[in-house]
Amino acid sequence: MFRNLARILAALCALALCVGIVMAQNKSAQPAGSPANAQTSKTPASDLVDINSATKEQLDALPGIGSAYSQKIIDGRPYSSKHDLVSKKIIPQATYNKIKDKIIAHQAPATAK
Repeated sequence: MFRNLARILAALCALALCVGIVMAQNKSAQPAGSPANAQTSKTPASDLVDINSATKEQLDALPGIGSAYSQKIIDGRPYSSKHDLVSKKIIPQATYNKIKDKIIAHQAPATAK
């Protein structure tokens, strides 16, 4: 009876160890947009592309943005916020989700008359 109990206990320990390893691997393999990796997917402010002043080439370099979308972004300027790209139907939501952490919409300073 003691041997059976020891075998069951050993099997449970091995199972717990395997589950722990699998969970640790899954946590490190989460997609970039997931909350666990939200801090690492942020782009420093100096590397953000300003959609109000970026060149066509800078916009083309963004993921999911090609020549047609970059021209639509330029034609739709100025933007008060980066989310205007979706609300003004310049790009689809899925494309916006790919670039939202890489762009910013700076406002031009008001000029005094």
